[in-house]
Amino acid sequence: MTFDDFVEERLDPLLRYATVLCCDPHLAKDVVQEVLLRAQQQWPRIEQAGSPASYVKRMVTNEFLSWRRRLVNHEVSASLCALDELGPPTPDQTSGYAEREDMMARLATLPRRQRAAIVLRFYEGCDDAEIALVLDCRQGTVRSLISRGLAALRIRSHRPVEESPLSLVKEQN
Repeated sequence: MTFDDFVEERLDPLLRYATVLCCDPHLAKDVVQEVLLRAQQQWPRIEQAGSPASYVKRMVTNEFLSWRRRLVNHEVSASLCALDELGPPTPDQTSGYAEREDMMARLATLPRRQRAAIVLRFYEGCDDAEIALVLDCRQGTVRSLISRGLAALRIRSHRPVEESPLSLVKEQN
């Protein structure tokens, strides 16, 4: 598979993943653009690794986790407007939109690694081993990050967090 074929096939899913991860559509586009520039330069090596999609997703996650070091005073925007721009518009009831916006706002308050672990689990459907590989940590650390993140979401919520806190966001994609 050529790099151009990969980008054509995986750009939209990467942008959606990065948008949920960053809680800021503009930052998500920057993160994906940076990653794809590096991936293009290293494409022969990435392609030989076996799973280019997983490799590039890990690059996106790592870029997101290190973005704070480059932008010290960056404010996280919890707007969901750009999520709708990434895919075809779907009918939405006002309460559903408000719940998704509330969830994204609560996600934006979590530390980056907790947010990444929760997004990988509930939005991407990854298991502990896959998340540990992407975050470069142990499976026990993954479980701890998810547990603490869900606890923080429950504290910030007026009602208990559902089993899948990103189900509200995922329904639109």
